[in-house]
Amino acid sequence: MAKDFDTMEDSNRSGNLPLQAVSDPCRRVWLQGGLGAALAAAFGPMAAGLSGCATAGGDAGGGGPKLGFAPVPTSRADTVVVPDGYTAQAIAPWGEPVGVPGAMPAWRPDAGNSAADQALQLGMHHDGLHFYPLADGADGSRRGLLAMNHEYTDDGLLHSNGLADWSAEKVRKAQAAHGVSVVEVALGADGSTGWQLVRPSRHARRFTASTPFAVGGPAAGHALMRTAADPAGRTVLGTLNNCASGMTPWGTYLSGEENWAFYFNGPDKPDAHQARWGIRKTDYYRWHLHDERFDAGKHPNEPNRFGWVVEIDPLDPTSMPVKRTALGRAAHEGAWVATTRDNRAVVYSGEDARFEYIYKFVSRDRIAPGGGTLTKAQANATLLDHGTLYVARFDADGSGRWLPLVHGQGPLTAANGFADQGDVVIKARQASDLLGATKMDRPEWLAIDPKTREVFCTLTNNSSRGAPGQPGPDAANPRANNVMGQIIRWVDDGDFDGTSLRWTHLVLAGDPANARPEAQGTVRGDLFACPDGLAFDGRGVLWIQTDMSTSAMHQGELARVGNNQMLACDTATGEIRRFLTGPVGCEITGCAFTPDGRTMFINVQHPGESPSERSDAAQPTRFSTWPDGPGAARPRSATVVIRKRDGGLIGT
Repeated sequence: MAKDFDTMEDSNRSGNLPLQAVSDPCRRVWLQGGLGAALAAAFGPMAAGLSGCATAGGDAGGGGPKLGFAPVPTSRADTVVVPDGYTAQAIAPWGEPVGVPGAMPAWRPDAGNSAADQALQLGMHHDGLHFYPLADGADGSRRGLLAMNHEYTDDGLLHSNGLADWSAEKVRKAQAAHGVSVVEVALGADGSTGWQLVRPSRHARRFTASTPFAVGGPAAGHALMRTAADPAGRTVLGTLNNCASGMTPWGTYLSGEENWAFYFNGPDKPDAHQARWGIRKTDYYRWHLHDERFDAGKHPNEPNRFGWVVEIDPLDPTSMPVKRTALGRAAHEGAWVATTRDNRAVVYSGEDARFEYIYKFVSRDRIAPGGGTLTKAQANATLLDHGTLYVARFDADGSGRWLPLVHGQGPLTAANGFADQGDVVIKARQASDLLGATKMDRPEWLAIDPKTREVFCTLTNNSSRGAPGQPGPDAANPRANNVMGQIIRWVDDGDFDGTSLRWTHLVLAGDPANARPEAQGTVRGDLFACPDGLAFDGRGVLWIQTDMSTSAMHQGELARVGNNQMLACDTATGEIRRFLTGPVGCEITGCAFTPDGRTMFINVQHPGESPSERSDAAQPTRFSTWPDGPGAARPRSATVVIRKRDGGLIGT
């Protein structure tokens, strides 16, 4: 997410020790040897101890997946730049009707559309997305569904006069611009017209901040989930701040509810639980002024109903989405699924907030094949409601542990405020604090290499690392004032359900021209900063997307990095090449491929975002006119379709 929320996203005041204090040898390295010795310790023995990582995805001598394109330079232009031989086509911008039959209100450039209109149109600030084929074989790469998240709203663009004359209608419209869209897309018969939205479509749907969601797992019906409007605690209205996305082996879509806490106005004196989750007095979104459920002083349990991973079946337009509470409550970036050798699901997730945690969930049951009258999604309708949740500890010697977040084990008892497993998942942060999990530098997207079984996670940045009163650097998060970010990688011992792991870093992002060593990085190839989105393609290439804040972009240590971008990495050699640069003020996010690997879908989020992260309604195109170009009424997030002119595989 673009927002940095300097004072809002850091609510971890737990007393569990930072990693450098866990190991005496590591502590000696950090306190006596400085950054150079620390990096040597981090990259030397850890790399050697991570069996197979030197040859992951191919041998270190160059047998891995090849990057077959000439890198593009950094850019500050208000356009999408791709390598020679590629095309980039913008489709599905904010405000276009999704294609619900008989209900397709047109986009209004003056932002005069109503809340009811917006509920049938693509939402704002596109983020994670996935492609779902609607046919088998070659046809499945020419027609399918895109499910995509809409993370948050810019009220300066969403309403014709911005925040002026704030009203219940404006709140409803903002709520309707959040959530998830499902649209049908198809490639023209001869390819010359590119990809287009198919409208109407029986699959077209919108999920907004007002859509009913069922609650599954140990928090369903829990006392902390009950409200006056829902005394049973089993049906929640809406999903918020949907960020990254994952696709399950049974064909459903997983979406993380990220910075949901900022939508709630807290009481004058938040209690300890509210404070740990960042609930405080705020008027940023101002929903509480016209929708009382977002006033946490009056409805203290309502925030507990957000912060979950939600599961949606895009192929069944009649299905009800579900909040999967067994995966734990967090500021979830997203969720990504691996499969054990005995066919159980393992879901990895990170929490995009300073000094928060990395989690995984291991299903109790095996993935069912479906068949007969049941689709595979229906056969696995409760799979993610039963299993074991863990939080990660990364030790200084390159090993690590997955610590079980299980009621009754260790300190997770009634005496410490955990009466049952529902308490544990609702208070996952507090439980992780007690277990001594490693405080990370904003864990964002994860990606799982299907060939090597390695897991990668972006730690986008953390300028508070090492600040007075804050945790200092440690082996997994080795830089103070970490404005550049890094990517960590690990292998779980034995299988994805293993409770121990071995880890190292893939790369520390940075610019070698910077004077400060902590901002130079270890990039082998094209410089970048603030890694965010991650995805593997079918060849084993790791695609990296960046999200520098517009308030910091083009300044100081980021001066030479240009606009946000997308890069390709051969994880066997560490080579990184810049593949794409985005328009002014945007974030590059989301990455999905057709099954044949010849079409890539990404999202361009908040083009033209101002440094204040909220547009001036009187000058909506002050910074960008993308994607509509000169004369546009306002910039719009949109999906970009990337193809090779010769129809070949992306990246070759």
